[in-house]
Amino acid sequence: MSQPTILLHRTNNHLPEEIVLEILVRLPVKSLLRFRCVCKSCYRYIATPNFINNNLLYCNDHNRGFFIHMPKTTGSMVSFSRPHGQICTVASHHTFEAISELRIPFTFQSGYPHFVGSCNGILCFSDYRSFEFKDVYLWNPSIRKFKKLPDTCLTHLFNVSLGFGFDSQNNNYKVVRISQSTAKPMPPPDVEVYFLSSDSWKRVGLGISWRSNVVFHKFNCTLTFPFVSGNLHWMIEMIEGGGQERRFTSMILSFDVNSEKFKELPLPDDEGGCITKCLTSFKGKLALIKFGYGVQPHSLLCSIWVMGDSWNKIRVLPIENLTDFIGFTNYGLLLVQKRSRLVSTNSELERKHKSVLIDPETLHEKEIQVDYRLDVAAYMENLALLDGANVVSY
Repeated sequence: MSQPTILLHRTNNHLPEEIVLEILVRLPVKSLLRFRCVCKSCYRYIATPNFINNNLLYCNDHNRGFFIHMPKTTGSMVSFSRPHGQICTVASHHTFEAISELRIPFTFQSGYPHFVGSCNGILCFSDYRSFEFKDVYLWNPSIRKFKKLPDTCLTHLFNVSLGFGFDSQNNNYKVVRISQSTAKPMPPPDVEVYFLSSDSWKRVGLGISWRSNVVFHKFNCTLTFPFVSGNLHWMIEMIEGGGQERRFTSMILSFDVNSEKFKELPLPDDEGGCITKCLTSFKGKLALIKFGYGVQPHSLLCSIWVMGDSWNKIRVLPIENLTDFIGFTNYGLLLVQKRSRLVSTNSELERKHKSVLIDPETLHEKEIQVDYRLDVAAYMENLALLDGANVVSY
């Protein structure tokens, strides 16, 4: 398919078309949306997958990124009041200072949006209803468009986990839904993949050996499931065997969104005690965070493991009064929230939580002003969802 011609008539005062394209691909999304109104050829060209992808690559190469955060959905439904839970905050990835607020333009039956993930400026949400996560939306705030995904092709949904990623080989966004079984011992989970290009779901097989004596397993949902180097990752915590033979184990399940193949990754071989652990990303690599007790009361040791060819423990940090690990910034700073402290406000004592950015190299802490308990993700402006089936503008 040939690309639309932007300049149909050329005079000595016109720039060559290739120069015009080089200029356009460097523009921010808001400017490109205005340029679509200039002429029909601009309108068609800016909507082509090739242009959208080149604009995204330019933004990535020139670090035009932000952070987006919202109050976290928790096991006790939500940690925020309902109106406030419909707001996402765009913040600087340098300082975490708020830049703008975005109101979620769709609603769920439960009233509580669950943040699945962010990929190239597309946000994925699901309805927070235990065991199902049935209704799923993709949303591009920068162009004010969203779409609801079609119904599942699985026959049964139970203890569902969702992941969201980008297939760079086929220029396609994909949502992965994993559903557990209620049988004992537990068989492998059912899996389906949604393709934005075809607006449809497809069942896929796990394709790896499953442990035959698993009597219980659950997904570690401390953070959103990380999408790193073209792969989505889940940590599964399991109980194998029964009676005196029962043992607690964990595994990392990795899904290549390009090939649609699963594989099992090893966990670090660490003899130290562990209170809790979670998967995340650190400077573009898969990372495992493990917390163990420190020497001082209320203190924890935070071990940072990063996956290269194998796991490598890069830091062990002492953190006092930790209540919540939020994630890493693009520059590798830890964002954590610490135990509430009593402060005096108008002659009254109130409890407030302290959110801090910690530099793993220097241990320098910087307090920031954000809500208590957050879901955070990288965010950038993007033209994806500009045109397509069942897309809603608002």
